[in-house]
Amino acid sequence: MTATVKVLIADDQPLVRRGLALMLGPEPDFDVVAEASDGAEAVRLAHERRPDVVIMDIRMPVLDGIAATERLTAELPGCRVLALSTFDMDEHVVAALRAGACGFLPKDISPEDLVAALRVVRDGEAILAPRLLTRLISTHVTGPDRGTTRAARTASADAEGLTPRERDVWQLIAGGLDNTEIADRLGVSASTVKNHITGLFAKLGVRDRAQAVIAAYETGLVTARHGK
Repeated sequence: MTATVKVLIADDQPLVRRGLALMLGPEPDFDVVAEASDGAEAVRLAHERRPDVVIMDIRMPVLDGIAATERLTAELPGCRVLALSTFDMDEHVVAALRAGACGFLPKDISPEDLVAALRVVRDGEAILAPRLLTRLISTHVTGPDRGTTRAARTASADAEGLTPRERDVWQLIAGGLDNTEIADRLGVSASTVKNHITGLFAKLGVRDRAQAVIAAYETGLVTARHGK
């Protein structure tokens, strides 16, 4: 049998918290173990209840969702965070991804999509459509000409050890291609692409696809096109 996934919901709006909890109520493989009204409470409850996934609102009082995500991913590395945002092109979503969130959900998500997203996260994947991820990050991530974060500088140094094929895969990920499309483009199998991605992530020191795309833009591997 599939193990029950423990979920913590953090949002400063009680109706949103209850709505999300009610969506998960009929699903036997999910258990909402706690609800938090701010980021500090989310961190405290996560340490107490040890959820597998935290649905984290970005904008909350006391401690915002970005800072809370950064703490959780550092202090509880086995806990995965899904950012929750009203707007899918919110620059704060990128900040949450930088902090370690493995994707984001819109607040108007359907019950079916919520359950599907949590199952993807349960299986260790990031939940964000590749092209939406690229569009979001290219809009809000600055390149090396405007200064890079410490994480970007680290990724840039680590990128020196990439093989040519790993660099190709990284560039295609940053271009919004999924694994199947990358395999078709390179003329290899999907399992080979997955192996390259595993090595790529390890060398870059990134957790998932979202952080790999951010690093690609911040190191200048790819350049944002804003249509200006």
